[in-house]
Amino acid sequence: MSHQIITELEKRHTVKHYDASKHISAADLAIIYEAMRLSPSSINSQPWKFIVIESDEAKQRFHDTFANKFQFNQKHAKAASHTILFAHKTHYARADYENVINVDIQTGRTKPENKDQSFGAFAFVDMNTDEQGNNAAWTKSQTYIALGNTMNVLARLGIDSTPMEGVDHELISELFPELEGYQCDVALAMGYNDADQDYNAALPKSRLAIKDIVTAL
Repeated sequence: MSHQIITELEKRHTVKHYDASKHISAADLAIIYEAMRLSPSSINSQPWKFIVIESDEAKQRFHDTFANKFQFNQKHAKAASHTILFAHKTHYARADYENVINVDIQTGRTKPENKDQSFGAFAFVDMNTDEQGNNAAWTKSQTYIALGNTMNVLARLGIDSTPMEGVDHELISELFPELEGYQCDVALAMGYNDADQDYNAALPKSRLAIKDIVTAL
């Protein structure tokens, strides 16, 4: 298929080695952050927090989170231009959704007199919340939507990436107190690959055939 989007996605691969000397421009970062902000979520809940690891100090902290496991991903902590921690709120509450509604009112999406009515959508949260107020499975699912959206944007910008579920959420919570109330189960390294060492870049793209995964009814 000949289309620019398909060409960009064909080129995209999970980077195995980054060139630490190459950095994402401020202009591209601004696009990435805005794209993350615009990511969709169920009932527009936005139950996430994105921690951008950019400074040497933050990279060292992230590097240290691999002390106990997933050491195969540790090399990306310092070599990647940036890494984003995609974290989800484990106990998303009515007050969190009220913040969303208040923004809706400010932007004119919702009329002030309809505020109470807007809370009707919170039923979707209640359906996914246990007796202890934990709805982490649901909020985590929303965060993966943002992850996929970000990876697609990176591909369009010609920026390489590595999604990493191989992260230690307990150590991340300990070393990144900025995540209080949130849990990070997946991170996204991004930057530019080392052409000499990134063996995955040279391998052919391999996916199941459309006929095996898509059924049109």
